[in-house]
Amino acid sequence: MQDLLHILGHSLLNSILISGLVVIMMIMIESLNIESRGGFFAGLTKSRAGGVLVGSILGIIPGCLGGFATVSLYTHRMLSFGALVAMMIASAGDEAFVMLATMPEDSLWIFALLFTISIAAGILTDIFVKGKVRMRCSDSYALHDTDSGSSIKGPRHAGWRRIVLFCGISLFLAALVTGLLSHEDAEFQKEAAAGLNLLSEEWMNVFFAILSLVVLVILVTGSDHFVEEHLWKHVVLGHLPTIFAWTFGVLVGLGLILGHLDIREWISGNTALMILLATVIGIIPESGPHLIFVTLYVAGVVPLPVLLASCVSQDGHASLPLFAESRKSFFLAKLINCAVALVTGFTAMALSSLPW
Repeated sequence: MQDLLHILGHSLLNSILISGLVVIMMIMIESLNIESRGGFFAGLTKSRAGGVLVGSILGIIPGCLGGFATVSLYTHRMLSFGALVAMMIASAGDEAFVMLATMPEDSLWIFALLFTISIAAGILTDIFVKGKVRMRCSDSYALHDTDSGSSIKGPRHAGWRRIVLFCGISLFLAALVTGLLSHEDAEFQKEAAAGLNLLSEEWMNVFFAILSLVVLVILVTGSDHFVEEHLWKHVVLGHLPTIFAWTFGVLVGLGLILGHLDIREWISGNTALMILLATVIGIIPESGPHLIFVTLYVAGVVPLPVLLASCVSQDGHASLPLFAESRKSFFLAKLINCAVALVTGFTAMALSSLPW
């Protein structure tokens, strides 16, 4: 019973964190889109290669910050499916913090390699998969006829929707500041934070706390139309319930499964088998399983090809909101990621066996 309560509590906190970060990103994007009359993100849809580059850049950011932003832009048709795949390949999730802490030099060139592979894979994906994946949210970040080109022009009243949003964001901000939503494996990330590492989880929380303050200002100054139509109906009612429900359900399910399955028992000295195993485990939309391969690589138990396959295949929590929005996009993107992970892992294994 205690284990179950622990899984439920841990999943609830992580679901609140993920859903809160996604909502913050959506509100910021919504506001930017309204203020620019759609021009801020127009370039992302005009240039496939440019969109893929944006996805790769967002994916290479340690943690799930860039991943959540990419998923939000993709689900609103501002980024292509190739850009989404590029983000998922480039991202190493929360494990990137551990990699930077335990093997900083190796991590930098591994991230550079992931970045290069993600761009190539994203462009090829857009060439061969173009038009085959469509999102249900087809209106992009919608501009309404009543929009004046600004999110702040128009009448403002302290309606109950504005108050509920303000209180919710305030509570989320307080949870970030107090560390209530920090990950349980924060001891690894404290090492990464040494020396004022601006990529640590603590500094990412500071960054999102600042964004939350900006969102509070947007809520106070935003027009009634912007708050009620764009934020409440579109973000809160249209996306938040689905994202939270699926995220919580998946995390609870994974917690129950992984709690009774010791992946470490599967480890052997067979590099090819370990590449396959790392790729399959990378399908799990969770930060944690990938950490096993990081630890084993640092300890010298598994070679680099295994770690590369794991890095390409997994993306931490970043794809959980995607799973909530479009299971088809999630599974197709994961299938492509796994194919790229296998090619990367076995190519690296072949190259490492050559007599240099």
